[in-house]
Amino acid sequence: MSNSFNRPIRVLVAKVGLDGHDRGARIIATSLRDAGMEVIYTGLRQTPEMVVNTALQEDVDAIGISILSGAHMTVFPKIIKLMKEKELEDVLVTGGGIIPESDMLELKAIGVGELFPPGTKTTDIVKYITEWVHQHRNF
Repeated sequence: MSNSFNRPIRVLVAKVGLDGHDRGARIIATSLRDAGMEVIYTGLRQTPEMVVNTALQEDVDAIGISILSGAHMTVFPKIIKLMKEKELEDVLVTGGGIIPESDMLELKAIGVGELFPPGTKTTDIVKYITEWVHQHRNF
């Protein structure tokens, strides 16, 4: 998944909040790596501020948030707000977890990309991130 400059797509994968279940996030991180992407996995219990600061420091193309705690309507808007404040507006924010369809629509309306429920094929996630980055990040 490299561009013409031979730099792999860089994706930050994070677990935000108190949710301590990271199996899905680790599976996604491994799948993205296997697809040739460079993955920065922050581990558990990150804050939105930590995620956005790491995204800036690591010059990522995409941020993937895994959330099972039900705090998605707080976490994603906070991340989007912080990214706008730091002028980090050309980075994909995507994620997955237990998120009702109505909430997914509301989050997409504020700038969050596709959100993937449990059971989504990892190849679908790889394809989505790859296509988004190639369309939006001059790859």
